[in-house]
Amino acid sequence: MIHAPADRAKNTRNAAVPDLIAALLQAGRAVDAEAQCRMALKTKPGQPDLLFLLAQALAAQGQLLHAEKTLDKALSRAPKVVAGWMLAGTLADHLGNAERSTKAWGQVTRLAPSSGAWFNLGNAQRRLGKQAQAAQSYEKAHLADPQDATILSALIGRRQALCQWDGLDVLTRRLETLIDAGKPGIQPFRLLALDMGQGYHLKAAQTAASIFPKHPRPLITKKERPVIGYVSADFHTHATAWLMAEVFELHDRQAFETHAFSTGQNDNSAVRRRLEAAFDQFHSLQNATDQEIATEISRFNVDILVDLKGYTRDGRLGVFGLRPAPVQVSWIGYPGTTGVDFIDYVIGDRWVLPMEDQPFYTEKIIQLPNSYQCNDRKRPIPQALSRNAYGLPADGMVLACFNAPYKYGPAVFDVWMRLLAARPNTHLWLMGGEDEAEKALLARAKGFGLKGRITFARHVPLEEHLARHGTVDLVLDTLPYNAHTTGSDALWMGCPVLTCPGDSFAARVGASLVSAAELPDLIVKDLAAYEATALELIDTPQRLQDYRTHLETNRLKLPLFDTPTLVRDLEEAYRTMLCTVSS
Repeated sequence: MIHAPADRAKNTRNAAVPDLIAALLQAGRAVDAEAQCRMALKTKPGQPDLLFLLAQALAAQGQLLHAEKTLDKALSRAPKVVAGWMLAGTLADHLGNAERSTKAWGQVTRLAPSSGAWFNLGNAQRRLGKQAQAAQSYEKAHLADPQDATILSALIGRRQALCQWDGLDVLTRRLETLIDAGKPGIQPFRLLALDMGQGYHLKAAQTAASIFPKHPRPLITKKERPVIGYVSADFHTHATAWLMAEVFELHDRQAFETHAFSTGQNDNSAVRRRLEAAFDQFHSLQNATDQEIATEISRFNVDILVDLKGYTRDGRLGVFGLRPAPVQVSWIGYPGTTGVDFIDYVIGDRWVLPMEDQPFYTEKIIQLPNSYQCNDRKRPIPQALSRNAYGLPADGMVLACFNAPYKYGPAVFDVWMRLLAARPNTHLWLMGGEDEAEKALLARAKGFGLKGRITFARHVPLEEHLARHGTVDLVLDTLPYNAHTTGSDALWMGCPVLTCPGDSFAARVGASLVSAAELPDLIVKDLAAYEATALELIDTPQRLQDYRTHLETNRLKLPLFDTPTLVRDLEEAYRTMLCTVSS
């Protein structure tokens, strides 16, 4: 149900019929309000104030398209009514029409600019793909209300995506102040790529978690096969599905009963069909509410419920907040604490979750013996095209990073530029983003005297993405948010990865992967060592070739890709969790 904006056209305030209709809407009697509107419109057809009220009544009943058509008529007759444009923007947002939303909120900012109007305009522009304009709108929203943490975190997120780094450290410190003040509205995921301590990650997550009501933990019911449930919106063509498919297939079905609770789309892809066959039962719940999903989970007496999303897009922590299972676990999807008291465990390893980090986690840390990250050994091993086909020079050394641009950051990018400047035979291949991001990176490169030695890659299907690693000599990791799936992709394809661990889960994943690939000398202590080691590797191509031979020859023997052992270790961890809770 959509609620209309609180204010409405001034010329309705002193009219008895409109006031009656407004009172009915305020009382939640939308059907009666609609009837009164239609009756009044018979004597005053096309009256703008009545059309605005009718649109509100229709919207309150969920008749969004009808409300939108009615609102268009009203706005054509009274185009300066702010509340009408606000409702138009709200309706467009709910209907997923970013173009209409951009127009509506743009009108609001012209007629009555406010932090909320600029923020909503920025959201619409972002969905429309106008990222630079979105960043500008968020900037205006922040200037209008510097204490709004939601606006500030959105501004920082756009700045990172566009590689607009000037002043980012100042905004980050400002965000830390708002976190310390307990300001709500910060998306914890946005903090993972920022240079701030884990204490802020925890505080922000706990503030975000405060919306969830408390529910009692259900008792474990004794059964021959404990039931494990996995909740995710990514059971389709998605990185999480590619990582985890074989884990689900290799579960000991004699010892455990497995269920998938899919809250995302069914894209009818090969990986979706594979996942559907991998579980004892696969439940498609894309349009279900949190309560409906929790009820379904409870119906099957799930003992261990695993969240594969956390605070990432389309996460459903609200389902876990209803406490449908006695043991609830965070794994793979979110590299940090959820800050909630209803997730009992978080699964990591000695690299990403050393035990001394326990004070920064509301969940109890469980360490797997090798990397926490699972991998699918059925991933293809395609052959690369020629370098020319990718727009790369035929000669010299290709350094690459296929992480999303929001992970780059100025410190790491400047190291890359110094490498290129010091070694003229090198070329850098980066994952591209927005045109504005690429322009910003090229402008910064120009400051180092570099031109024409950076190529931008595009998002392509998995097999094409894997294939291009065959042209790469060395992958350079990012900090403070490392490569995750992109890191294991590179190692799977025999491409060495140089990584520098930082001070959080997200900043140590590279070390976890490289260690499990048995290449410990590619894990360095700081950015100075990262730069020095990269130069050494560029100067000794045979060493890089030896790494590639090691990865290709031992691919299925390496702990990183030993999925059967990981599954046994995971199941042992599940048994420990069950024993701890039931004892």
